[in-house]
Amino acid sequence: MTPTKPVLDVCCGPKMFYFNKQNDDVLFCDKRRETHMLCDGRTLEVNPDVIADFRNLPFSDESFYLVIFDPPHLKQVGDNSWLCKKYGKLAQDWQNDLKKGFDECMRVLKTNGTLIFKWNENQIKVSEVLKCFSKKPLLGQVRGQTHWLVFFKGNNNDTNTKNS
Repeated sequence: MTPTKPVLDVCCGPKMFYFNKQNDDVLFCDKRRETHMLCDGRTLEVNPDVIADFRNLPFSDESFYLVIFDPPHLKQVGDNSWLCKKYGKLAQDWQNDLKKGFDECMRVLKTNGTLIFKWNENQIKVSEVLKCFSKKPLLGQVRGQTHWLVFFKGNNNDTNTKNS
């Protein structure tokens, strides 16, 4: 699939951190399309442009200038809980899933492109998650338990690999 938008969100969920949930520059992906009524009467809608699993994206190499990766961060959550509906749930093999997801994000990211990774440490420390990735973040910011990390995809002589 050849995308026509410059930005990809690979697990958009209900698009909670977007100022404009219909932004024309963003291609919204998620593996689910669903609507839920929450206990307080609000509607929670997951309605991506493309149904896709972040571990196997249907896009060509180097398709996007910016990729956003905000995967599920909970491994202990009830399947029918509002937390699961809002944030999703990690599988038992979460380390391998996150590695595959990160690798896919980097594959579809253009050279000199940026990957923004968001993680909440409620159940798994970001230091454990970073062990799954082949690169170190360029920079990041922490607010409470939430980490925003920025990765840069340089040329083949990239010095920001894990072994550097």
